[in-house]
Amino acid sequence: MIQWQGVFPALTTPFTTDGRLDVRMFQKNLDAQIQAGVHGLIVGGSLGEASTLRADEKEQLLKLAVERSAGKIPVLLNIAESATIDAVRLVKKAEEWGADALMLLPPMRYKSDAVETLTYFKTVAASTDLGIMIYNNPVDYGIEVTLAMFEELTVVENIQAVKESTRDVTNVTRMINRFGDRFSLLCGVDTIAMEELCMGANGWVAGLVNAFPNETTAIYELIQQGRLDEARKIHRWFLPLLELDIHPKLVQYIKLAQSVTGLGTEVVRPPRLTLVGVERQQVLDIINESIISRPILPSLQKKEKRFSTSL
Repeated sequence: MIQWQGVFPALTTPFTTDGRLDVRMFQKNLDAQIQAGVHGLIVGGSLGEASTLRADEKEQLLKLAVERSAGKIPVLLNIAESATIDAVRLVKKAEEWGADALMLLPPMRYKSDAVETLTYFKTVAASTDLGIMIYNNPVDYGIEVTLAMFEELTVVENIQAVKESTRDVTNVTRMINRFGDRFSLLCGVDTIAMEELCMGANGWVAGLVNAFPNETTAIYELIQQGRLDEARKIHRWFLPLLELDIHPKLVQYIKLAQSVTGLGTEVVRPPRLTLVGVERQQVLDIINESIISRPILPSLQKKEKRFSTSL
């Protein structure tokens, strides 16, 4: 069974200037994430510009991630579709392409009610044996998966984890109080990840990790080892960068950070446009100022990661 814990990068999707996948840069980022000790990889998420990716591109990215991870950590494909039939179809493709697990959003574009959302989740889950992480992000997607809805999902064995992006830190405690360890909780908002990890979250679906993988994994590992003073020191340095994750242009902002640290480029796929002018300079100033004061990371003991996909 997949261990739903640790740092799971929501990988960006690099493009060449003529709009194709930048395979070389994707592989470079993959290698940096794996070397930093991340615990899983997520392909084709919101940060990965999923809505602009064709099926063949998702296939290529997923297969590259599976190959690069070499069975040491799980690779997830994000499922974000408007029609249930399309979600089920993509799940079957994900199985063929070698995905170890899935991240599942509520239906896209249509604001489904609780019954419709639960039916969608249950139908998708019933179509596969892969483990599933529900993405609960009412701020950006307009649909909240409530405690009552999670109660109904407890009987669905392969719905195992939650990307907790309600931006309410207390929701971690509510989930634990209600369900114990039935669902693994992974914080999906960079700015409050440390707080949620300290309150019992199992992991962190991270964004700025794409540009700063070592700092991200260091915070997680230090918290697990009870070295909170050291974790706080890194987090306080990191916060101005982490705030780039909660802006509507998080893709452009994080890609700009990646270009500075050498793990990506600024190129995005339209309708997004690369940053220009004052806005670009303001974000660049935050990135450069943080790099100047970049902390020296403490020594960490990390365990070799292996996993099984059996339920």
